[in-house]
Amino acid sequence: MRFPVKKEDIFLVATKEKIDARELEELVDAGRAVILKNSSRRKAIEPVGVGEKLSTKVNANIGTSPDIADLEKEIAKLSAAVEAGTDTIMDLSTGGDVWHILETMLDVSPVPVGTVPLYQAAVTARMKGKAFTDLTVSELIDVIRRQAELGVDFMTIHSGVTRGSLRKLRMYPRVLGIVSRGGSLIAEWMGTNNRENPLYEYFDEILAIAREHNVTLSLGDGLRPGCLADATDMAQIEELNILGELTLRAWDAGVQVMIEGPGHIPIEEVETNVLIEKKLCHGAPFYVLGPLVTDIAPGYDHITAAIGGAIAAAKGADFLCYVTPAEHLKLPDVEEVKEGVVATRIAAHVGDIAKGIPGARERDDAMGRARKLLDWDRQFQLAIDPTRARKLRASAPPSINDVCTMCGEYCSIKKNPGIEKV
Repeated sequence: MRFPVKKEDIFLVATKEKIDARELEELVDAGRAVILKNSSRRKAIEPVGVGEKLSTKVNANIGTSPDIADLEKEIAKLSAAVEAGTDTIMDLSTGGDVWHILETMLDVSPVPVGTVPLYQAAVTARMKGKAFTDLTVSELIDVIRRQAELGVDFMTIHSGVTRGSLRKLRMYPRVLGIVSRGGSLIAEWMGTNNRENPLYEYFDEILAIAREHNVTLSLGDGLRPGCLADATDMAQIEELNILGELTLRAWDAGVQVMIEGPGHIPIEEVETNVLIEKKLCHGAPFYVLGPLVTDIAPGYDHITAAIGGAIAAAKGADFLCYVTPAEHLKLPDVEEVKEGVVATRIAAHVGDIAKGIPGARERDDAMGRARKLLDWDRQFQLAIDPTRARKLRASAPPSINDVCTMCGEYCSIKKNPGIEKV
């Protein structure tokens, strides 16, 4: 195996995914699947597999902002996300003592933890009393090294925002320009310093760090579209071409890679985006935000993202980053984090049914049988959110007994035996 993935982690993931361990090892070795687990992790966690022939995974973003930096609230969000079934979390904190927050998340999280090192670099610069653009290359790389040493399992690295991809952005202007926080930070650094992106120019140094700690690089979409009008444009595709080149370099260096994708995409372009990524990035796992298939649903973007996520997963996307109802509006609270995870898990499950992932369709078929028997306990067991299902059921009048209030005495399932007499 060309990647520093432990045999026991392959076996654990294979067992959970109901796939042959040798087949999974071949997929990982080919770069079409990754195992998320930093070899320097202090806390024992179960590894998570992302990629071809594996169930579609869900990530939940949490983290402070400069205006709201409450560590206890972030721990509560982490707990809510894990309880709701997220496979990973990302700490995107930009307020408070971000290093202490990250260390705490790594200490308490039972699932793999991801980061965007540029965010911590920006906060670190602010704490030193200087602008992000004043950071040296060595300071940027040191943030990546320190995070790897702490045990971060996967990192978003915005190496595809280059002078070449930014030229495409200038040649073909957008409605919203750069909406990625990491993308805008690195573009500002490049412009101020009149230099190439250091995350591209010094990619080999980053690879050496990632290899040492088995950190999976999630090559970031710094030029992802932020509205439907900007989707699948020249800048986005140019960045994807660069990420494809970097994927091969990472594999040659023994580093696992995922590719991040949009973002806001019209529904008819979702499949196209998945196919383009798989082609240009040599089958590397695809990690998408949403995607959101309309721009006009603030307050309900977890729904628009679930629609796009279900299609993306069905067509081959491997990893869905959740979107909460608070997207575009505010920092999500605990309940909104849960809603985002559940909505995205629904999308992931729909995709798994389409992909024929072992156990996915069987769960739906079991639900059908439980409904035929009016077996409410079994229905709750099979539900993606059993707590909410039980709560809604308990709120119904006790007089309805074994039926729901929609049909009552006219329950179609209870009347089904009558067809034998026809």
